Formats: sequence, C-alpha cells, structure tokens
Amino acid sequence: MSLICAIGLMSGTSMDGIDLAMLRTDGENLVERGPSFFVPYDAAFRRRIEAGLEEAKKIARREERPGDLAALERDITGRHADAVDIFLRNGARNWGKPDVVGFHGQTVLHRPHLGLTVQLGDGPFLSLCTGIPVVYDMRANDMVFGGQGAPLVPAYHAALARSLPGDFAQKYPIVFVNIGGISNITFVPENGDPIAFDSGPGNTLIDQWVSREGGVPYDAGGAIASEGGVIGQVVEAYLDNPFFNKSGPKSLDRNDFSLENAGGLELADGARTLAAVSAEAILKSTEHMPEPPKLWIVCGGGRKNPHIVGDLRKGAERSGAEVALAEDAGLDGDATEAEAWAYLAVRSLKGLPLTFPTTTGCREPVTGGMLAGKTV
Repeated sequence: MSLICAIGLMSGTSMDGIDLAMLRTDGENLVERGPSFFVPYDAAFRRRIEAGLEEAKKIARREERPGDLAALERDITGRHADAVDIFLRNGARNWGKPDVVGFHGQTVLHRPHLGLTVQLGDGPFLSLCTGIPVVYDMRANDMVFGGQGAPLVPAYHAALARSLPGDFAQKYPIVFVNIGGISNITFVPENGDPIAFDSGPGNTLIDQWVSREGGVPYDAGGAIASEGGVIGQVVEAYLDNPFFNKSGPKSLDRNDFSLENAGGLELADGARTLAAVSAEAILKSTEHMPEPPKLWIVCGGGRKNPHIVGDLRKGAERSGAEVALAEDAGLDGDATEAEAWAYLAVRSLKGLPLTFPTTTGCREPVTGGMLAGKTV
C-alpha cells in the first residue's frame, strides 16, 4: 500500500512553541518516522496566549472570537506557516515531499461537559500560506458524537505499540504516558481498542508555580525541585479532587486545577511537591484500567523532569512494572504528539476513526477533521 507523507504540527497546553514532525504512513499499521523540529514562542507571545485563555472564557459558541482572539488566531496560524517553511528549508523536504499537514492549533478552551472545545488556528489560511493541503479541527466531530474531544493521540499510540523493538513489543499491556501541560495515558492491550483519558495535571501547575513564585517560565531539568521536599498533605489534597475518582473517558482544561492547595509553600518545596502530584496522578490512573500495565512509556516535556519520572518509576515498581522513556524504546518523546497529528491527518483523509468509545466516550468509532486545499 502506498504511504502518504504528512507533517504534524502541535502547540500544546504548555504554550512553549510549535512541535513539527514528518512521517510516512498508511494511516493504519505502517509508520515510517522522519525528522522533527521545534520552534519556540517568544516570552511576549506566550503571555499573549495566556491572556487569550482569559478572553476565551467568554466563548459560548465555537466560532466566537472575543477581544484579541481573532487577531491572535491569525498570528498563531502565521507562526505555524513560518515554522513549516523553516522545517522544510532545514532539510525535512529532503526526507519526503509533504502531501498533507495535520494542524492542531492552540487550545484556549476545553469544556467537554458543554460539548465545547476551541483551538485557535485557521486551516484554510495555513494551506494558502504553505501551499500544502491541511487537515484541521480534528476534535469537533468527536463531540458531535458525544465524545470528550480528547485525547486524540491514542490511535497513534496503538500503532506505535505494534512496532516497538525487541522485548518492549512483548510487554502488554503497554501504557503510553504523555506529560505535557496536562498528562494523558493510553492503555494498549494486546488485543482490542486502546483505552485513554487525561490523568491529571502534568507540567501546568509546576510551570504556573515557578512563574509566580520564581519568575521563570518552567523548572528546567527539575533544578528548583531538587532543592525542595515533598509536602505529603498537599499531594493528598490535590488527589482528593473528584476528577480522580471518575473512570474514563475524561478530559481536562488547563485551568481545571489551580495553585490554591500549594499556597504558602517555599519555592523549591512547591516545585517538588507539584512534581509528586503529577506522578501520583498518573499512577492513580491504574485504578481505571482493566489490569495493571507491564510497561509505561513516557513521552512529552515532563519526561525531562527527573522527579516526575523518578516518582513514577518508584510507584510502578511496586506492581512489578517497568518505566521507560520514549527514547529507550526507540521513539522521540518530544515529537510524539506532532507525529500523532500527522498520522491522524492521514486517517482523516481516508475516513478512518480518530477516536473510539474507549478513548473519548463517543458513541461509536468516529473520524474527524476538515480539509483545506486539494490533495493529489
């Protein structure tokens, strides 16, 4: 079967920039991973997106763009177009001629209980700027069919699980953990559809904490947390949130958890404690799995925080499970989400399901996405 070459674009809840990745795939089991790239947002633009999150709280219908949001959407799209140009000029074009772009956009509001999710990003404008067909708005149709609109990456995780090297391939059930602003997990059984849900805060509380208390955007390498200790009662207070008692499918908005429980802590203790919250929230997700996993594969920016990974590893060992970073399994933990958006774009072109009842709660497996531009 001929493979389609796709570029995936992802700007996540951490709002640090744009991840790009290229792959060739049939949208099913065959995946050839290619180059990846990252284009950071400058601090001023990141603050503008943060302000946009407040503006977005006024949105009642998906098409509304109050305040600066219309201009912000145009500028976000323009930055994505520039990122694609830089990516291709830096050699990605030598790996393959892109047939399609999978465009996530920037989530500014996610309210699944209202059937409302808003990603800023103009697919037709991006296609016009790049000259490449663009698949965009891939979450909305899932909500039409009763789903949460998230997470969407599990279909790709399931494909990756089927191509893991060596001993990793035999360690079902496998759980992929993506630690971005919000963490999500994908439980991949040896047979059957994946099970997925958001597991809790990932980096978002840590980032908010060190920004507020230390004036830096994130805790690079967990350096701040390394000077602190875990305050157990704060961890317990976060884990008492009713969200953790709900079985999946379930999803979170970046603002669903706050720093209220951490108030009064020293800077380092807060960073270390919130790292523990991230790990314990992931471990708590096993309560909603059919059976304990044998292997955890950790992706996303949070895998670079040794405290999150260390706490996760200690917790997993208690049940005899192994924790591996994406790179240990031959993957690129920074590029996985962008790769997923490339993979999902191809599935969308083929009318294949992007989501399943076991991943988002949709009534039936459902495809999604809008196409801008003509494919060959």
